[in-house]
Amino acid sequence: MEERDLYIAAYDIASPRRLRAVLQLIKGHATGGQKSAYECFLTPAERRTLLYRLDAVIEPDEDRVLLIRLDPRSRVHTLGIAEEPQDPPFFYCG
Repeated sequence: MEERDLYIAAYDIASPRRLRAVLQLIKGHATGGQKSAYECFLTPAERRTLLYRLDAVIEPDEDRVLLIRLDPRSRVHTLGIAEEPQDPPFFYCG
């Protein structure tokens, strides 16, 4: 099984129609998050596919999408009642 890395996906989308499409794409890979920032465990192939699909939806002059890989060597710090992100044993994308 291919190793997954933890990413933070964040976005600012100008159009409600594109916002719904971007949210649906990102939530299809998300294991946690809130509002406009989500935690996603992705393989390299899943990352490429997600970026390809996002590129087809967004308007580059109006929208912003960030997909930031977190360094796996770094310790995760949580505040309040937050739970540390965990890659589930299996993940259905669809």
